[in-house]
Amino acid sequence: MGNCCSDVAGGQSAVGGTGVNQGNQPNAPNEAVDAFLKSRGYQGLYSQIELSLSATSLRDRDVLSKSDPMAVLYSKEKDGSLKELTRTEVVLNSLNPKWITKYTMAYYFETVQNLVFRVYDIDTQFHNQDVKMLKLEEQDFLGEASCTLAQIVTKSDRSLTMDLVSGEQFSGQAHARKFGKLTIFAEESISSKTTVELKLRCSELESKDLFSKSDPFLVVSKTTESGIVVPICKTEVMKNDHSPTWKPVFLKIQQIGSKENPLIIECYDFNSNGKHSLIGKIQTSLLDLEKLHSAGTSANLFIPTAMGPKQENKVLKSQLFVESYSEKIQYTFLDYLAFGYELNFMVAIDFTASNGNPRLPDSLHYIDPSGRPNAYQRAILDVGEVLQFYDSDKRFPAWGFGARPIDGPVSHCFNLNGSSTYCEVEGIQGIMMAYISALHNVSLAGPTLFGPVITSAAHIASQSLTNRERKYFVLLIITDGVITDLQETKDALVQAADLPLSILIVGVGGADFKEMEILDADKGERLESTTGRVAVRDIVQFVPLRDVQNGDVSVVQSLLAELPSQLLEYMRFRKIQPTL
Repeated sequence: MGNCCSDVAGGQSAVGGTGVNQGNQPNAPNEAVDAFLKSRGYQGLYSQIELSLSATSLRDRDVLSKSDPMAVLYSKEKDGSLKELTRTEVVLNSLNPKWITKYTMAYYFETVQNLVFRVYDIDTQFHNQDVKMLKLEEQDFLGEASCTLAQIVTKSDRSLTMDLVSGEQFSGQAHARKFGKLTIFAEESISSKTTVELKLRCSELESKDLFSKSDPFLVVSKTTESGIVVPICKTEVMKNDHSPTWKPVFLKIQQIGSKENPLIIECYDFNSNGKHSLIGKIQTSLLDLEKLHSAGTSANLFIPTAMGPKQENKVLKSQLFVESYSEKIQYTFLDYLAFGYELNFMVAIDFTASNGNPRLPDSLHYIDPSGRPNAYQRAILDVGEVLQFYDSDKRFPAWGFGARPIDGPVSHCFNLNGSSTYCEVEGIQGIMMAYISALHNVSLAGPTLFGPVITSAAHIASQSLTNRERKYFVLLIITDGVITDLQETKDALVQAADLPLSILIVGVGGADFKEMEILDADKGERLESTTGRVAVRDIVQFVPLRDVQNGDVSVVQSLLAELPSQLLEYMRFRKIQPTL
């Protein structure tokens, strides 16, 4: 997930993107490559966050001295259960402790990471015991607080102070007693920022195709201590090229462990069915790659000819060159959050007739009396649940398209709240209420047009850019069918690529969304307008809900994983640095 993103074309997953693609060379299809990487264990990227805890004005539970507090950190799982992560040391005789024990955890943008903190007064008779052995039920409870990791890292100083309360508040009692304050400070590990930039090329690659040259791409993987090979990034696919030079890839030192740790670079011939053919590979390390660059030499690829204990390798004529090698501290997604940037959520909902009569249970817009969310509601809740923490005012523009308001013509961009003057609603529940209300006040119609809602979102992003606001906008479009204004949508997206805007598209229902995937440059070529202008960056993520709703990867993670990389790519495109 990040920086939390699977990579965009160009193998830029490690830090979420690189400079803008120059010229008109399109990106090759990467859908099968992404599925291929995930099948081999690629789980996206993250930042390492170190948490420090302190408290003030704790309750004094001891008679002859002050409390001896210890803090316990838990993660709150989806089923509501708590999983203990760590315990601090015990600070003696203090109502204002600053604990030395730190806890390092991975921050994933695309996941809501719920945390619970509990503070205990440790009885004197247990002071000589290891804190891990203490039975918490035998200690005096001083209070608890809960938050998400996102609530901490979105603060400008990455510090969040909360009231410690009795556990009853979390059971529905609104007037729980306050027992002091707890402060959590988050610091991003420097290893999350130290990045190696590599530009790689190959020569004399062997052909794996019968009637054309190979379509090569590289996969860079690390080998864990247990011998498992885990992919960490890839390049783009180069069409019909036996001497390719790929765009730079970025590798975080954190991902690899150290410059001496073993790496495997594999060269594959791209096949659209996902069954890519291995052309050759090398076993190396960052240190070895640095030496190749310094000496101006190359390494021969090899291909295994026998497996098992006596594995043999056939050395090929194909060679790998390191065109450039550099190490630098790169700005991260969290740096821009600390600089004051927000993610502003927007949503557009498909009200075309192909969704079916909302009053009937087989409709995609059917509102189940039991409260079970339909596909539209689920997508709104899942995406909004993550993004709401990055939007301070939580006022979200919300539109519908493809419907006929009462006594009016078909509209391809109407305000979901029914207003003729403003489009915002209050919070995620505001979106849900406006959506249900709209179902009673419009007639489903058609056709399916994206252009108008994209233009509306782009107008808001453009105004924000003009006003020099520190905002990046995320438009969620939920649709049940293939659009009929494909070229107009391409034109709107090419224009929008210049703006602080990303677009997430969720396909619901059983339609064939193959044509829709054209809009996602991960799964096709870089978009081109009717005037021949090529989009400066990929801003679209598309996923059919049916492809992920029953799998291990949620629709949220599939959609949101690349958002940090798209934001970083935009910042580099605009040469915006998170410094005063």
